[in-house]
Amino acid sequence: MDDTAGRPADVVHTAAFTDLDPVTAYRLWALRSDVFVVEQDCPYLDLDGRDLAPGTRHAWIERGGAPVATLRVLDDAEADGGALRIGRVATARAWRGRGLAAQLVTSVLESAGERDVVLDAQSHLVGWYAAFGFVPSGRGFVEDGIPHTPMRRPGGPAA
Repeated sequence: MDDTAGRPADVVHTAAFTDLDPVTAYRLWALRSDVFVVEQDCPYLDLDGRDLAPGTRHAWIERGGAPVATLRVLDDAEADGGALRIGRVATARAWRGRGLAAQLVTSVLESAGERDVVLDAQSHLVGWYAAFGFVPSGRGFVEDGIPHTPMRRPGGPAA
């Protein structure tokens, strides 16, 4: 499959925590820490326990054998009206602007089937997520000093 610019799409790897090899797991968490804790200057505990949940899936794209873009999908049937929840979307600074995060989000939407997908977008990215069919679904809030907007994409074919 090609991306929108006609380039071959990268392989999107997905795995539950128990299926990750230790080096990949370490590199995924290091990437998230680089982006959220260091770059965005938000000291918070990224390891919140949700990575270990049986329904959680980690998705990433590699360059040179190391993850350069990642996200996490929570599958908690009791939360969010049964929707899948995308979070922890991060791309290494050197790899931004190449459509890697878009490939990850598209992969999640393609696998979601008829299920809704929700996320809490950093508010400056609302337009970016809208391109995938997400719409604001609640009042904005500030988390770790960054404005966020809850968004939902109804289930169905990927946009």
